[in-house]
Order: sequence, then structure tokens, then C-alpha cells
Amino acid sequence: MNKSIFILAIESSCDETSVAIIENGSSIKANIVASQVKSHVRFGGVVPEVASRHHVEQISQLIGMAIKKSGISGWGQIDAVAVTQGPGLVGPLLVGVTAAKTLAYIYHKPLIAVNHLAGHIYSSRFMSELKFPLLALIVSGGHTELVYMEGDHRFEVVGETQDDAVGEAYDKVGRLLDLPYPAGKYLDVLAQKGDPRVYEVPRAMIDEENLDFSFSGMKSAVMNIVHNANQRGETIQSADLAAGFQLAVIEVIETKVRRALRTYPQVKQFVLAGGVAANSGIRTQLRKMMDEEFSQVEMLIPPLSLCGDNAAMIGAAAYPLFCEEQFSNLTINAKPGLML
Repeated sequence: MNKSIFILAIESSCDETSVAIIENGSSIKANIVASQVKSHVRFGGVVPEVASRHHVEQISQLIGMAIKKSGISGWGQIDAVAVTQGPGLVGPLLVGVTAAKTLAYIYHKPLIAVNHLAGHIYSSRFMSELKFPLLALIVSGGHTELVYMEGDHRFEVVGETQDDAVGEAYDKVGRLLDLPYPAGKYLDVLAQKGDPRVYEVPRAMIDEENLDFSFSGMKSAVMNIVHNANQRGETIQSADLAAGFQLAVIEVIETKVRRALRTYPQVKQFVLAGGVAANSGIRTQLRKMMDEEFSQVEMLIPPLSLCGDNAAMIGAAAYPLFCEEQFSNLTINAKPGLML
């Protein structure tokens, strides 16, 4: 396309309200994210009703801020409206979908429904053009999936968690160690200070000849260590336990990714995406493995600012759909259980 295509994208699947303006699927003109972490801290997790109210309060303001920050002249330059349709929390999703449908109707713009997980993969488009076939590992609070892609929006889930997502396990273990919410990032920092050999955490499904994951048992093992120590009146060395848990998670993920890359030797790129892609231990070890064993495969990890939920990734994922004129009509609804 000779003309620049500007997509206004909305993301509201959980507790971040975000609006972005993306040019040609790979250039961020604006990406505004309003976090609700402070509102959910006292609950130790996201309360859907509270999140929905915040989205309602913030989304109109964020749309105006994104257009102003982008430097475009206004709605005349917007070519389409994209929105996260799912997966996510139904209330928050409905706010974003309703806003997007309203804007598309008022301004006569094409509407593009985007899968939130696809957005995480396409966040790497801001670093490099995606080269197919590729393998993506999505690691977040709600998902852990290995995805093989032969082309744009051609997804094949080849491995997934059988119980807890890795981010969910991190948050639960973090709460056991009395870490602040959201606990995952604090556990990562704490793990850097500990000795992973002090406490033995099992490596669930690591020897099974498949590409699936299981983190529930690993979380339960940490719980048992903490409860047994409390019953004996012993003091848990939090840094050591965090290090032991993180090492177990890293070894499982590394083993499954290695097996996947050997299963699909034709892969040209490996994408690490999702909120847990911000984990320093996972990023470092996977990059080391790629450099040592799969140097022919390009590894893409979005910058930290694009690992969490944001609308820029939704705009990036929407661009190939725009080019193929895969538009939605105004009857679309939120799909909290949407799969790739």
C-alpha cells in the first residue's frame, strides 16, 4: 500500500485501559495505557466489576489523548477501528467492544475484531517483520501456549498448559511469600537474590514427549514447603524458595521450547510474548539457549513496555486483517473464552 494506514486500536480485556494509533501495523504513533493496579491491590487480584467501571470512566478520555498525541489531523485520517474481542473478562471486554462499535458506526470506519493472544504475538512487529513459519510462546497470567504459524493469522496451538498458566502460578507463589500485588515481577526480583538449590521444586511434565505444560503441581509443591515449615516453626528463606521455583519454571519452559524447535526445524523466528515475557530469568535463559543451539532462528522479544496488555499490539495484529479486508460487522460481541 502506498498510502499510510492508520488504525485506532482499543484494548480492555482485563485491568488496563489502552488506546493506540498504529501506522501500517509497525509504527506506534500513540499508545496510551491506564493501569488499574492501585485499585486492585487491596483485593490481591483483579475484580471484574471494579475493572469494568474504570474502563468506562477512562476510555473516552484515552481515545482523545491518543488522537492528539499521534499528531494526525483527526478522524479523517483514521482508516479502521480495531478492538480486543477476547479472551478476557467479559465486563471489561464489553466496554472496549461497545466503544469500538460506536466509533465505527459514528465515523463510518471498518471494524476489526482482534484476538488478544494474537495481539501479544504481533507486538513483535514493532521490532521486525514477522517471518513465517514462526513459533511463538505466549506466557501470561491467563495463558501459556506454544503456537506455530505458517502465515499471518494462521495459528496452530501445538502446546498449552493443562492447568494453571505460568503467570497465575507466579502470582500464587508470590502471595505465599507475602509479596506485593502483582506478585510475579517481585518474585522475579527476589529470585535473583536466592540460591535455587536450597528448596527442591518438581519440574512438572518435563520428561513427557509432548509440548504441554503443567504449573499447578509446582505451585502446590511451594505451598507444601511453606506450610510444612510453618508447622515446624521454621523460617522460610523467601529468596531461596523464589529462586528454586523460578529455576524449575525456566527449566520446564526451556525444555518445551527446545523440543518444539526440534519438532519444527523449518521455523525462521521464535517469538516470546505476553506479560511473563518481562521475566528477566526466562528472557535471559531462552536467549542463551537460542544463541547456543538455534542461532539460525531469529528470536524476537518485545520491549518491556509492550509485554503487558496494550492497544499497540492490537493495532499491529489488526493490520494484516485490514489488508485482507477481514472486517467485522456491528453485531459482534465480547468473547471471553475466545481461542486462537
